[in-house]
Amino acid sequence: MGEVTVNAKTGDSRVQLKVYTEPDDATPQPEVARLRRKVRPDDDGRVRSRTIARRYLTKEEKILSETLPYPDEVERPATRQECLTMPRPCPFVSCAHHLYLDVNPESGAIKLNFPHLEVWEMPETCALDVADRGGTTLEEVGAIMNLTRERIRQVEVRGLQKLRHHKDVELDLPPERP
Repeated sequence: MGEVTVNAKTGDSRVQLKVYTEPDDATPQPEVARLRRKVRPDDDGRVRSRTIARRYLTKEEKILSETLPYPDEVERPATRQECLTMPRPCPFVSCAHHLYLDVNPESGAIKLNFPHLEVWEMPETCALDVADRGGTTLEEVGAIMNLTRERIRQVEVRGLQKLRHHKDVELDLPPERP
């Protein structure tokens, strides 16, 4: 992976960021390559996310995924403060806040949110960076998450219902009547 160092002045301090570029020998993994071959845009030009079910991985791929060592020379950020000064796009796709993939905790299935892009081609890689910017529209969130505006609205409604339910339970209040 190539590396470009950028010096930037932010407020009172100078920050040095490293931006990673496409590796010279970028060879995708077989399962990812197989998924990318199947990727076709919808009628509206949008590419849908793809899921890799754990049961479809070969025995060798399952063993490899369980035995992969984490590189000693790479220091993964432990806090959000450390993460703020890390290079963008974020190289840590296993982070819970990374937008490249989602893992279903029940089935172990991996969903590639952007099967047509490599990590370094994504305009946004961290959900926390998006949240730090403040309010965004449903269209912007949809583009960032590779989902439709309607699906983002459904997720928002479900999340608000859960918050409302937990608030009432914690405060020992009766639920609201419609």
